[in-house]
Amino acid sequence: MSVSVFEHPWLGGLFAAPEIQQLWSAEAQLAHMIAFERAFTQARVAAGAVSPEAGEDALAAIDAYQADIPGLREGTAKDGVAVPALVRQLRSGAASGDAIHTGATSQDVTDTALALTLKACSAVLLDGLQALTGALDTLEAQCGAAEIMGRTRMQAALPVKAAHRIGIWRAPLGGHAKRLQQASAAACRLQLGGPVGDGNSLGRSAAQTAAHMADTLGLAVPGHCWHADRSALADYSNVLALITGSLGKMGQDICLMAQQGIGEAVLAPGGGSSAMPHKSNPVDAELLVTLAQFNAGQQALMQQAMLHEQERSGAAWALEWMVLPQMTAAAGRALLTGLMLVRSIRIIGRQS
Repeated sequence: MSVSVFEHPWLGGLFAAPEIQQLWSAEAQLAHMIAFERAFTQARVAAGAVSPEAGEDALAAIDAYQADIPGLREGTAKDGVAVPALVRQLRSGAASGDAIHTGATSQDVTDTALALTLKACSAVLLDGLQALTGALDTLEAQCGAAEIMGRTRMQAALPVKAAHRIGIWRAPLGGHAKRLQQASAAACRLQLGGPVGDGNSLGRSAAQTAAHMADTLGLAVPGHCWHADRSALADYSNVLALITGSLGKMGQDICLMAQQGIGEAVLAPGGGSSAMPHKSNPVDAELLVTLAQFNAGQQALMQQAMLHEQERSGAAWALEWMVLPQMTAAAGRALLTGLMLVRSIRIIGRQS
């Protein structure tokens, strides 16, 4: 059983976004945190802050690490974050334990892991936007010449070509792809501020260490510590809400077009009813509306999560962990569902 619809044993059949969810798995997150620690030790050796011998010993311990997941769970319950327990476990296998993590802080590890995850999520979502745009192009080529009734305020207005409405569905997708690329570039940055975010714990080699790590991890070098500046994450989540919002509009239109008595769209057989065998419900179209409404509500929470008091917030930080993964899953599911829905359309309007 799961409290998340994305991972629920049967609700997951409707909501699951497997590619995105895998990126947020415990295994993937732990791998990102370990990648931070490995890159940090390598960078400190390169900067001369750690001896090559101590660095070699530390890296061997990191590479040989076998996670004690119950210990991480217990440590998180106590410390509010998994990193202190993780560092203790990593150092337990090294003679030169101080060569691991010294000068960094838990938020550096966790935020960098988040940046690596969002980078991977962006690639999946960009592929989804491209695939959906292509499917809409195909639909327009097949059905664009058909005539449908243009409707304003849900009342019949004047006839339009189906290509007009399909074009409205497609129009925002290219902009969303550009916004996502820009938001991803801003959010997918190394975090390396040290205990209070001023970098002083790294001494004069702070900039060199950051540049080395960013190159190793494939992330941008931050212009400043973003421990308490969450604007890039709020911007990223806003793009997620824009994606699901645009797809929700398309889903809502298709629900109305497929409505009995309107009959402007014919879909492949859809969802059945336990009481009315004659029904074929537009499940995918409805799901797009649900996901749009969900992300719109979650975006408000991401705005609240910008309120990081002073140099670090435990409360606002934890709120991000609850909200942002689900928003990416909703966007991933919406793109997958939108693609299936467009491909399921058999007829639009009256063919000329």
